[in-house]
Formats: sequence, structure tokens, C-alpha cells
Amino acid sequence: MSSQIIVRPVARQDFEGWLPLWTGYNAFYGRSGPTALPDAVTQTTWSRFFDAYEPVHALVAENEGRLVGLVHYIFHRSTNAIAPNCYLQDLFTAQDVRGKGVGKALIEGVYDRARQAESLRVYWHTHETNHTAMRLYDQVAERSGFVVYRRLF
Repeated sequence: MSSQIIVRPVARQDFEGWLPLWTGYNAFYGRSGPTALPDAVTQTTWSRFFDAYEPVHALVAENEGRLVGLVHYIFHRSTNAIAPNCYLQDLFTAQDVRGKGVGKALIEGVYDRARQAESLRVYWHTHETNHTAMRLYDQVAERSGFVVYRRLF
């Protein structure tokens, strides 16, 4: 891999490069084969990146003309601040570039966008078994101590 990683907003012509990364991300979390997301979810997610009324955004990491990573983030309101919060929802890098700074560059890209939006914080969560990613996260952020609860319907 060349040392130059370009982090940029996703473009419509990136779909063919983004899709394998999106598929890999979902497979990592057990969403493949019979548990794969419906194609309508993927298509809707993709279209949201280009809808000015949606708070969902995407950046990609490019190296030598190849997409090697993605990050999706959402700006949302809060009851404890006027400025928006930024939720980093999805982060994924191609297997062959892991440990080479792509994930960190994508997170820094989100940090830059959050600063531009005058956001007070960027936050995310990961599965407690995702130790590889947590080594990076511990370098670029602090653990909040919060535990996530959820109920699925």
C-alpha cells in the first residue's frame, strides 16, 4: 500500500468500490447469507448519502485509486447542547490494509467534519469482543463508561 491515504466524501461513482466494503462490514457483524441486510436497506443507505435533507454522511479512504475503507456518520440533536452531536455509525477497512492507518485517517476525517459542523463531540460504540478495533479507538478517543442497552422489535 502506498503511504498516501486520501479521505474524501463518497461520490455516486464510488458505489462499486463501496459495496464490497459495506458487505464486509455487515459480514463482520454477522449480517451475511441468510441474515444479510435486505438489498432495500443497502440501496436506501446509499441514497441517503446524497440527500441534502438526510443527516447521514459517508467518507471513503482511497489508496492508489482503490477504495480501502469507509466510515458513515450522523449528525443529530441533543437535549443537553445546542450544537449537534456526531455519531460515528460504521467504520470498516479492507482486510489487506488493516493496521496501516486507514481506520485512524477515517476517524480523523469524521473529527474534521464534526469540527466544521461545530459539533461538541463524536462518539461511537463497538462490540466488546472487537479488541483489534478497540486498540485503535483507545488511541484516538476515550472510553465514556456508558453501557448500551437496547430492545429490538
